[in-house]
Amino acid sequence: MTSTGRFTLPSEENFAEKTKELAELWGADAIRNSDGTHLDESVLALGKKIYSAYFPTRAHNEWITLHMDETPQVYLLTGRVLAEADIVDVPLMDGFFEEQLKPNRDADPHKYWEVVDRTTNEVVDASLWTLDEDTDTVHVSGATPMHEYTVSFLAYIIWDPVEMYNHLTNGWGDKEHEIPFDIYHPATRKFVFDTFEQWLKDNPQVDVVRFTTFFYQFTLLFDQKQREKVVDWFGCACTVSPAALDDFEKEYGYRLRPEDFVDGGAYNSAWRVPRKAQRDWIDFLSGFVRTNVKKLADMSHAAGKEAMMFLGDQWIGTEPYKDGFEDLGLDAVVGSIGDGTTTRMIADIPGVKYTEGRFLPYFFPDTFYEGNDPSIEGLDNWRKARRAILRSPISRMGYGGYLSLAAKFPKFVDTVTHIADEFRDIHDRTGGVAAEGELNVAILNSWGKMRSWMAFTVAHALPNKQTYSYYGILESLSGMRVNVRFISFDDVLEHGVADDIDVIINGGPVDTAFTGGDVWKNPKLTETLRAWVRGGGAFVGVGEPSSLARFQAGRFFQLADVLGVDEERHQTLSVDKYFPAVTPEHFITADVHVDPAAREAWEKAGYRIPLSGCGGGQGIKPLGGIDFGEPIANTFPVNEDVTLLRADGGQVQLAVNEYGKGRGVYVSGLPYSAANARLLERILFWASHNEDKYTAYSSTNPECEVAVFPDAGQYCVINNTDRPQSTDVALPDGLIEHFDLDQSAIAWRNL
Repeated sequence: MTSTGRFTLPSEENFAEKTKELAELWGADAIRNSDGTHLDESVLALGKKIYSAYFPTRAHNEWITLHMDETPQVYLLTGRVLAEADIVDVPLMDGFFEEQLKPNRDADPHKYWEVVDRTTNEVVDASLWTLDEDTDTVHVSGATPMHEYTVSFLAYIIWDPVEMYNHLTNGWGDKEHEIPFDIYHPATRKFVFDTFEQWLKDNPQVDVVRFTTFFYQFTLLFDQKQREKVVDWFGCACTVSPAALDDFEKEYGYRLRPEDFVDGGAYNSAWRVPRKAQRDWIDFLSGFVRTNVKKLADMSHAAGKEAMMFLGDQWIGTEPYKDGFEDLGLDAVVGSIGDGTTTRMIADIPGVKYTEGRFLPYFFPDTFYEGNDPSIEGLDNWRKARRAILRSPISRMGYGGYLSLAAKFPKFVDTVTHIADEFRDIHDRTGGVAAEGELNVAILNSWGKMRSWMAFTVAHALPNKQTYSYYGILESLSGMRVNVRFISFDDVLEHGVADDIDVIINGGPVDTAFTGGDVWKNPKLTETLRAWVRGGGAFVGVGEPSSLARFQAGRFFQLADVLGVDEERHQTLSVDKYFPAVTPEHFITADVHVDPAAREAWEKAGYRIPLSGCGGGQGIKPLGGIDFGEPIANTFPVNEDVTLLRADGGQVQLAVNEYGKGRGVYVSGLPYSAANARLLERILFWASHNEDKYTAYSSTNPECEVAVFPDAGQYCVINNTDRPQSTDVALPDGLIEHFDLDQSAIAWRNL
């Protein structure tokens, strides 16, 4: 151990001796409790800095059971029910977990609920439906046969979703369910602040209040089988109340509909192109949440304690990248480290004194069980985080869960010892300064800066089939030798493109927040970006960039001329598309391994005979060598001047295009891998005309990356795999340095 500190250790009751032993082994300078655990006096007496998890809006059933109309609420959308006559019954709770959710029958349903004919999308007049409170069924009269009907209704959240998850995961049996409460109600708000004031007096030993988190849970709804039904880490669905809706109307001058929350069943996913009502609610909610967060922070400081926010659980309304976050007075933010992207999401947060990462695995029985080796997940998690930490340091690290479980796995204990020492060593060597970035790269989407490092996410660091081909962009960038920022379409429309931006990336599926949707109908956007690229800028499109769902002016990609590629939407099948021959050798693909036999077969096979509607430059055999993820069908070159680098299966996967003094690049998808990260890195350097800067401090092995710290006079090479790797690093003076790295290793050299 070269140094100690920068490590937060979870502990629990009756575990003081082992806690002391592990704290010394791991160099911990702080101890915290986890959900469902408490620190006893012998642990407090160890002399470490004490974090205490604090839940402002749960764990006080003695209050909320007397005020059950002041729990948080959510608009729920029933299943669609087919009318077979002029009367149709819609059951409310089919598909929802009744231990979590309960219809709000207290506020007038005819004022706050909505019945919709989903076939016509028309709202059914309130006089035509009634609620049967005994069966929680809505009876609709005057229905049109063969039309589908839904009810959007307010429901109380009667079991805190995070406590429920922990309860079910850890088998807490008959432990009392913790009921959440909503501080929008004055009586409950007073209770929350009075309770916290007393807690501060009763807990003088606590140094850091770890708010877990504040007031409103992200959208997390379960079905009758206790499975996740709706999960959206950005979702604001669980933030409503009749009082808040009424106040919103007074402040903004219009009334929100239930549909503004249920959104036809999409529940305002962050993938949806944000609408005015959604943005206004976020602003309204944020104003309320932030006012009260600041009060909690101020109270903590007055009691001589730090205020730390956990970026998770009830984080809705805080939006740490939204302007004004720094005014809340929080000392720190801690968040779960799932990968490089989530590491950057935490590390880049402005306006706090320090950031802390909670590494995986969580010390829970779903990982720490006999026969499993948690050290595998621990090292994998560390490797993903480390490449991002080199680019944007976090100040502290830690773990969560039951320390008694982790202590039963000696190999894991040794693994954490190694990780903690390496984490501190990186900080000691670099002084907490980020590695040097060579280029400035901007991610362009609807959310922009407000959701930095949050694009393409559904649930925290969990990929799915429809997202991984885009999320890989962020994961690649998180540890790359570039500086990354996030800009919105509104930024470009209002201010143009900043002078210091080298490359803009726009990627995602059509009609999403990430490609922009109808924003491309504004000609000023295309004018601005075209002019910027023609003047020497670089535009990289992934998936369906700059796309409009409706065929407009003969183009699907509105910047097809910049990218050199468009997508056939079955509107121009009568117009032939001719593919130039694929160019297998290029700066961008120089590190792509293609099996020699596959290359030979590709060359011998020749090219397809031109077909009507598709072209003659496609190889009969696929050239391959790159994982493009989920395919984008029917992409084609807009002219024969485009350089195709991959065009397997009748569509373009990778193409480059000269555009005035600038360049465009099209990629159909980019799941994360070392090879794809290298591919993207080369794309960025080529597109921005910076090929001459590429070689210095580059690694010949994509599984290894280099980070340079000029102020510290050092550079390091990391092995991002669980296998030994060898690589050569080119130095600026032309010399080559060879590295043989053990699994997960890091090697340091002086500049």
